[in-house]
Amino acid sequence: MLKQYIKNQQLRLILGFLAGLLVYVLLIIFLVNSEAKSSQSSLTTYGNAIWYSVVTLTTVGYGELYPTTVYGRIVGYIFVLTSLGIYGLLIGQITSIMATIKENKKLGYNGMNYKDHAIIIGWNDFSRMVAEQLLGVGKKVAIVTDKRQHVDFINEKYEEKNLFTLYNDFKNLDMLKKIRIQDSSIVFVNLEDDTEKLVYILNLRKIYPDLDFVVTLDNGDLKNTFLSAGVSNTISKHEISSKLLASYMFEPDVALYSEDIMSIAKADTDYDIKQFLVTSSNPYVNQAYQDVFFDLKRKYNSVLIGITKRDKYGKRRLIKNPLGELKIIPGDYLLIILNGKAFKLLKKVFNVEEGYFKEKTGTE
Repeated sequence: MLKQYIKNQQLRLILGFLAGLLVYVLLIIFLVNSEAKSSQSSLTTYGNAIWYSVVTLTTVGYGELYPTTVYGRIVGYIFVLTSLGIYGLLIGQITSIMATIKENKKLGYNGMNYKDHAIIIGWNDFSRMVAEQLLGVGKKVAIVTDKRQHVDFINEKYEEKNLFTLYNDFKNLDMLKKIRIQDSSIVFVNLEDDTEKLVYILNLRKIYPDLDFVVTLDNGDLKNTFLSAGVSNTISKHEISSKLLASYMFEPDVALYSEDIMSIAKADTDYDIKQFLVTSSNPYVNQAYQDVFFDLKRKYNSVLIGITKRDKYGKRRLIKNPLGELKIIPGDYLLIILNGKAFKLLKKVFNVEEGYFKEKTGTE
């Protein structure tokens, strides 16, 4: 739709220019032919006529050339009156162009250059809470909405350099190149109902087969259907809320602790669960899991609660608090409960930011 509008505008501009040029040429010809009948006129050549039209249309008006015949003066009146409209037209066009540029930037049509960012398709209160959590841990976020009023709200509320908004019809998948969807780490599809989410994901995977998706389901029975469609993670809103509510009813302290570590740590004393990629420079490479467990507790007062490894098929597998002499190798992810102070220290020690980094292998 946007491309067609731009093409139409360009076509109108070209046709308008050609029509104006044709009228201008006809007026010059008419002026020269009219002035040729007067022995006192100096506008008998096309060079002089063009020069006279230029100085008149630009309101310079040197006065050394002027028409002497009735018809020549009529042409002169046309040039004088046209000069007034030209400036108004130019000012209007410049204002329109500047407004269009500003509006296109606001709506996200100029694109951005994020990488390994999170994308949220669809905006509502739940999307807002997810975006705030992601922004709170320094994650870059791109939001796609089909409601114009959402763009104004998001831009006013979040003046974040890590947040980008695209106004787009959800059916226009080609526009998602503006948010570099192919370079994203995860795509959260948050449309109105589960069927709409499934159809959207299937259509999107035809174009971008290597994307990682996460969805929240209203109907938990559809979990296997979404996993078969290539969704990396599915979450049932009702399942999570019911488990947390039941926990509050018979073990409130556990529920309180669970809720606390699921949210972002805002202070050095707040605790959170962080996920760190193990790189070749990590000091714990090739060490046993249990040795790393005790070292992290002793040095950083942090608790290693699990590790993610890839199996022989390349699939990520979460191992919770493993036993034995499990070795830590590059490419693993360490899951650690820690406070804000320890988090700052471990980022420097591990030399890596928190979170999952998508591998450009096409496998997951």
